[in-house]
Amino acid sequence: MKKILAVSSIGGHWIQLLRIVRPLEKEFTVEYMCTHIKCATMVEGKQFYKIEDFSRWDAYKILPALLKAIRLLKKSKPSVVITTGAAPGLVCLLAAKLCGIKTIWIDSIANVEHLSASGRIAKKIADKVYTQWPDLAERGVVYKGNIFG
Repeated sequence: MKKILAVSSIGGHWIQLLRIVRPLEKEFTVEYMCTHIKCATMVEGKQFYKIEDFSRWDAYKILPALLKAIRLLKKSKPSVVITTGAAPGLVCLLAAKLCGIKTIWIDSIANVEHLSASGRIAKKIADKVYTQWPDLAERGVVYKGNIFG
């Protein structure tokens, strides 16, 4: 059975990730990674990993998070990494690309007028990038619906 690693920050990113990925649990092994350990209670019975939370304001945390993600990906060996962001999800996406793993970025539904800053970076490195707003679909960014649709 193919394995998915689903990654996000806590909060809205996490809720969106769960709404998108939970249905995939019927066909795939899904492991989860989030920035807060309390999110493990929302995916009981599934493998859960914690990643350090950070943003562009504390960028010194990026390299340790990237190295940890690479180690985890080599151990876990998922077929694909799916993330709804934010910065920690982007770092896992980069780690997956470095490990030769397929990647999917799903930009947050909160980004109504333009892709998020992380989404604009993800657009350059992810295998697939999705927006949840039809007006934001463009070359390399696909609209297939949103979590409320």
